[in-house]
Amino acid sequence: MKRKISSAAGRARRTPFRALPLIALAVAGAVISLGTVVPASAATSRVDLKVLVVTDGNPWVEGIRKQLVSEGVPTTVVDLTSSNRATITSAFLADTLADGTPHGHFEGVVLPNDAPSQLSAAELSALTGYEQAYHVRQVDSYVWPGANTGLNPPQWTGSLDATTATASSSARADAFHYLNGPVAFEGTAGGSGSYGALPTPLPDNPATGSHFEPFVTETLPGTSTQGVLAGVYTSNGRQQLVLTFAYNYYQQQFQLLAHGIVDWVTRGVHLGYWRNYFSAHIDDLFNANARWSQSGKCTPGEGDCAAGVPNTTPIRMTAADVTNTVNWQQQNNYTLDFLFNAGPGVAYQQAQGGSDPLTTALLANKNSFMWINHTYDHPFLGCVQDFSVIPWRCQTDALGNIQYVDQPTVNSQISQNIQFGQANGIPFRPNELVAGEHSGTVMLPQQPNDNPNFLAALSANNIQWLGVDASRETGQRQIASALGTPRHPINVFYNVSTQSDEVSEYNWLYTSKANGGSGNCEANPATTTCITPLDLTTGWSNYVLPMQVKITLGYVLSNDPRPFFMHQSNLTDDKLALQTLSGLLSTYRTWFTADTPVVNQTLTDSGTVLQRQAAWQQAQNAGSVSGYIQGGVVTVQGASGTTVPVTVPAGTTVTGGGSFGAAYGGEQSAYTTLGATATGLTLPTSVFGTVADSTPTGLGAELASYAKGSPHEVRRNGDGIVITDPTGTHVLPKLAGQPAEELHIGAHHHNPYNVLPPGLAKK
Repeated sequence: MKRKISSAAGRARRTPFRALPLIALAVAGAVISLGTVVPASAATSRVDLKVLVVTDGNPWVEGIRKQLVSEGVPTTVVDLTSSNRATITSAFLADTLADGTPHGHFEGVVLPNDAPSQLSAAELSALTGYEQAYHVRQVDSYVWPGANTGLNPPQWTGSLDATTATASSSARADAFHYLNGPVAFEGTAGGSGSYGALPTPLPDNPATGSHFEPFVTETLPGTSTQGVLAGVYTSNGRQQLVLTFAYNYYQQQFQLLAHGIVDWVTRGVHLGYWRNYFSAHIDDLFNANARWSQSGKCTPGEGDCAAGVPNTTPIRMTAADVTNTVNWQQQNNYTLDFLFNAGPGVAYQQAQGGSDPLTTALLANKNSFMWINHTYDHPFLGCVQDFSVIPWRCQTDALGNIQYVDQPTVNSQISQNIQFGQANGIPFRPNELVAGEHSGTVMLPQQPNDNPNFLAALSANNIQWLGVDASRETGQRQIASALGTPRHPINVFYNVSTQSDEVSEYNWLYTSKANGGSGNCEANPATTTCITPLDLTTGWSNYVLPMQVKITLGYVLSNDPRPFFMHQSNLTDDKLALQTLSGLLSTYRTWFTADTPVVNQTLTDSGTVLQRQAAWQQAQNAGSVSGYIQGGVVTVQGASGTTVPVTVPAGTTVTGGGSFGAAYGGEQSAYTTLGATATGLTLPTSVFGTVADSTPTGLGAELASYAKGSPHEVRRNGDGIVITDPTGTHVLPKLAGQPAEELHIGAHHHNPYNVLPPGLAKK
């Protein structure tokens, strides 16, 4: 929806397309002289593997800061809003070692724009001199286009929502080598999620060596001319990556470019590790799931239906669904992780005279999948549940103490499933477990503590990795003998197999009471967004499916190793899980090159990555590891046994040895364990020059003039950002907040349910 606001400058503009006259805009400048950073006659310099982030708190520079943190890149942050911030001086940026070696403290610089108004002329001078002397690059997180960044005034400004930009061949030959080309902006056409300007580069200036190389472009509306959204401005021995659109950390367009920005500013050499992780778990194999009732707006058998709601038919895969899933995997070059409950399969066989086609099909195709123990019968292994009330509660004794499921029951559920898997040759990992309904651990509001009997059973069965629900606890923690590994729920519900049922339940959860919904979105506005009721026929394909693909990709593109889960019910009938997975993989593969695949891990591997990320953050907090580049060699040093993530260009070798790390996205990276001596890596080329060959000479007025603060004003209004520039005032109401997507917070709506064959007692 378009919005218009008034301003003192005249009518506000919030239209998706605006043609601008090709005129120069007057900009106030400030003359800055260069400070002395290091002696010009010094030998080869040494540069620390750390990025300087100068932030004013706006979402674009904070987005880059968060990306650096996500990848584990060490940073020093200067907060321009703090009265106690460090002053950026030559001494802050560099010094000279005892042997006379010039020592740069930062390998890259990130600023809110090309010359933040909160920095003094002397601070800008120090930064300029440092970047020239050490060949250090600078990112200008969001600028108004102008001559100071090598650009003409923009020919167009407006909403970029639902448009597709292009990463140029120059970008893909540089730090953005992992992209195929398309850079898709999220949102609906003309929406208020983004705002940007499309200028063209100024002509080259041989006198100063000035050149602007477009990295991300879009066609100017009504023309065949390519306007610039991002590019590299080179002038007088400095390089700046310039971005001309506003964004935040969570937006799709930034997530596509984020790693490239990190790689560009560090010249592809940094401490840190980046992957796009995507592991899909399918829960409840051999089992069945209760089915949603559209008329009752509940799930019979789950304790949430009023008296009189008719039973629904349980959902269970067929042998044909197994064949279809195997074929899908082959066609999509992707393997699912099946979480199995052997007990119901055995019960179905007994109830049907010893034959169960689904069990037969699953075991015949057991080597086509990965597998995880999901307990034998899928019972709730936390407190003893009391379903006499809605929602259920934990049973208590006469003193009010919570009653827990006993240890023999928990132990039997874990061990029986292990025995079944081993007896039938299922390729699973016995030290991994995901309990039914993620039960046994804390489940608020009913169960505030882990079941002590569950903890004892984990240790007794040598469980080392335990899947937990990321919508309840996002962090990793020690749970008896196991490390908890959170799993993200995908909003394809466990109790549906058809598009119509999914949309019906979606409407119930995410519409207001006035619109026939549960009102959950009204009761939890901080975490759940109310929507207009969706059409039962078209709501899946037009809204739910693309929303789930988008939300899931948001995690995939944020260096998050946590796996995702859906259920066996989603592999039958309309095959909602495969539709979701197909949409995600096809979208991802459109954006990313073949050498940047999604990383599909086991639960053990996912937990190990989380463990490494946490340990590396602790090492950074303690300051126990450092790294630097000197003369084309990377040196990493710290306490012996410390595991350090390192990313380097392709062709890098371990000094005196072979190739370093694993290839991914056109570069090499690995977690390396430090020994008693420093670790050395030899780069294919020297990425940081010497002070002697890079001391600036013949500085002219062009370099010494800055548009202090850029000719646009930014202010925050709650979650909103208001940008005032020479074209008017532009409101981005959600840019400073969290994503305005629905979050799945239902108390039981991603908990599987054990449904036994007719005639069998519920266990």
